[in-house]
Amino acid sequence: MEVFGLSDTLLLANRVAQALEPGSAALFSVSVISLSGGEIVAAGGLRLGTQRAPRAPRGLLVVPGMDLGNRAACLAPHAKLAPEVAYIARAFARGTRVAAVCVGAFLLGEAGLLDGRRATTSWMFAAELAQRFPAAKVDPAALLQDDGGVATTGSFSAAFDLALHFIGASASARVRRAVARMALLDERSSQAAWVDQRMLPRPAASFAANVARWLDLRLAESYHLATLAAAFHVSGRTLLRRFKDETGQSPLAYLQQARIGKAKLLLETDACSVAQVTEAVGYGDVATFGALFKRHVGHTPAEYRRRFRAAAGQ
Repeated sequence: MEVFGLSDTLLLANRVAQALEPGSAALFSVSVISLSGGEIVAAGGLRLGTQRAPRAPRGLLVVPGMDLGNRAACLAPHAKLAPEVAYIARAFARGTRVAAVCVGAFLLGEAGLLDGRRATTSWMFAAELAQRFPAAKVDPAALLQDDGGVATTGSFSAAFDLALHFIGASASARVRRAVARMALLDERSSQAAWVDQRMLPRPAASFAANVARWLDLRLAESYHLATLAAAFHVSGRTLLRRFKDETGQSPLAYLQQARIGKAKLLLETDACSVAQVTEAVGYGDVATFGALFKRHVGHTPAEYRRRFRAAAGQ
């Protein structure tokens, strides 16, 4: 889907542009490539025909995600894909823009392209991306990040968002809107609304796991770094360093995510009011919590309840 969803949307853009703006040149020329060319086997046994990768690809190189058997597969180099990683690095060094869909971001990280750049990936693997490549500025809520010629996206359906992003950069707004309408593509800016904290990995038995558990038991209490550090008999500076080394984020960032996660669950499944949800997750002002919730999730609490509560009850 990542390969052909992107390819088909770009080819659709060519036809839309030529229909709306007769005489215009094709916007995109799309090739599916591999290092050796010929047939490759994708996840699920699907066989794809590919062209041999050019020595210096022009324009844009898009790296799809890959089938991962478990989360640990993200935390070690993909040795079997070392030639592909080297090709990505060479292409970028020669001026080719590079993008990745979903966990393809890990290959960009191995190629050294995420250091110092804003990046994202599937929300389920964002913590691993931040841990694996600490010099990257990973935003787990972002649907798409494009920083310095390197673009990354959320999970596999974000291939369509990536396609619209490129269409918007190469064609008129009229063409982009027409493609979105023909392909039934929503205008999305965040993947935060789809994050389910229950599906995220818990820290292993470790210092960070104990801190996270302590915070989970006190979601409704005020956060004070000094209090937290005293509970674990370390300085605030040491606590911040050790927690980030193990999780890739700060304790406060973890706490905010846990609070938002609980609030989403309450909004989906409980009959309590937004004010009661606000109090249950440790905030005293509904407006302040509503602004924080919208910043993280992309919807107000009321909007989120309307959109996701019915689906949760099915």
